[in-house]
Amino acid sequence: MTTRTASPETTQHNGSVWLAAWPVLAVFVLSNAPTPLYVVWQHQFGFSSGTLTAVFACYIVGLLGALLVAGVVSDRIGRKPVLLPAVVLVMLACVLFATANSVAVLAIARLLTGIAVGAAVSAGMAAVTDVGGPQRKRLAALAASSAMVLGAGFGPLLAGVLSQTVPGPTVTIFVVEIVLLASAFVVVARLDLPKGAGARGPWIRIPAVAPGGRTAVLFGIAVFAPGITATSFVLSLGPSLLSNLLGATNRVIAGGLAFMMFLGATGIQFAVRRLRLRAILLGGAAATLLSMITLVSALLLSSIALFAAAAVLAGIGQGMGQFGGLTAISASVPADRLAEANAAQNVGGYLPAAVLPLSTGFLSDAIGLTAGAATFAGVVGTAAVAGAVFVATRAAATTGQR
Repeated sequence: MTTRTASPETTQHNGSVWLAAWPVLAVFVLSNAPTPLYVVWQHQFGFSSGTLTAVFACYIVGLLGALLVAGVVSDRIGRKPVLLPAVVLVMLACVLFATANSVAVLAIARLLTGIAVGAAVSAGMAAVTDVGGPQRKRLAALAASSAMVLGAGFGPLLAGVLSQTVPGPTVTIFVVEIVLLASAFVVVARLDLPKGAGARGPWIRIPAVAPGGRTAVLFGIAVFAPGITATSFVLSLGPSLLSNLLGATNRVIAGGLAFMMFLGATGIQFAVRRLRLRAILLGGAAATLLSMITLVSALLLSSIALFAAAAVLAGIGQGMGQFGGLTAISASVPADRLAEANAAQNVGGYLPAAVLPLSTGFLSDAIGLTAGAATFAGVVGTAAVAGAVFVATRAAATTGQR
């Protein structure tokens, strides 16, 4: 019996795919780095839960706005003209976070972060697929998706640890992030990426998907949207729940919880990468539903352990939905429409991820955190069930899905 080993050329190409994912990871570090610091700013500036979720929602508003432009621009003129300015924009956001003296400055910094992340989601993930080429589409989807969720989890962990252990609790993390972003800028500048495909039409539009890829995008949205809405709730109101209801005030706990959530989102993608698409998506919907059931149990029993389990399950739901969607898109959409298709999936996912946590924040101001969170769990759990039904019925009727 002989054992196959990867050739040096294959190993080099695989390494290039993972290197191309580094800018995505570096940008996403900032996406959630402020999470454990919200309670610090809330104490300093004296704002409510509703205002906190409004600041968080500014990020998603910026992201959705970028998705209306970045995917089209990236496909037409190339990835680098979108990614390089995005990295610079994130550096500017870091400066604003580090020097913030009001809620307005925090909101602007979150808005700029969202714009840059929107560029990374569309152009950055498409660049990873470009580097992978036709032979490494599944590896590229795994690299891009895992870079996104690993960066999103590493940011709050690093912020929580640094804010508890070194001077300048709301400054140091952003200095470190600027260093990471500088390296990402160099990577993007050196990547060998194709030129844009050109084409005519409006530059700003709702992301459109070629007919052959629409079902793939809808599959992703059906599972990714409930999953990322659940993780957005943990990121925005999670620190307040931990502090006010569960008695955990240490910022390392809040950051570590977010890290575990996205570590689950990362690890599950590696674990299920060889499964059929239908199984991945149905598993993601089930994880999100179980997360919402566990969240309600955690609040009723005042259990930090159950809350942590709910967070990890939410991460698993997001990770499987995201990976399943990207896998379906990369197999169904031509390269010159890939960034726009990625943008379409993320618009469908991030829109409820902005609206529902924001509504829950203001609802919680009126009826209390426990009741507000329970209402949120009911809505998201119902959406997860609907997503599973859609995937199960459409996948059964669609041949060739794997």
